[in-house]
Amino acid sequence: MLNGFKDFILRGNVISMAIGLAVGAAFTAVVTGFSTAFITPLIGLATGSVGDFSAAEFSIEGAIFPYGKFLAAAIAFLITAAVLYFCVVVPMAKVQNRFSKADEKVDIKAAVRDCPRCYTEIPAIASRCAHCTSEIKPDPEALALAGLPAQR
Repeated sequence: MLNGFKDFILRGNVISMAIGLAVGAAFTAVVTGFSTAFITPLIGLATGSVGDFSAAEFSIEGAIFPYGKFLAAAIAFLITAAVLYFCVVVPMAKVQNRFSKADEKVDIKAAVRDCPRCYTEIPAIASRCAHCTSEIKPDPEALALAGLPAQR
């Protein structure tokens, strides 16, 4: 019973997830600190209130609504999301596209169209329908994608 638990804990993806959570928590603390120290006071100055507006609140019939805390948390979330998107997601997508295009082979039969005479599905690079044997002009874009010369 304990061997299974030990194998689960020592599996690489559990350790990677734990490290990711620790780094994420530290990153969130940094972004929250930056938002509290710089962004929130700048917004407070721009809106006319002096300094930090995270203590802003209003009350209705004795119930207090601290909307400033929500605004500070929303700003920290937006900053975190923007930093993660522009510093992690976009660069990783570019790296994946660079490697996937080099390994990707073009399937010349993947692009299909309908025969103009019998309306059956045929490859876009076909010059003759396999069903009705009609002569057809191949799709120039499919020919270029397949690296074949244009037909006249």
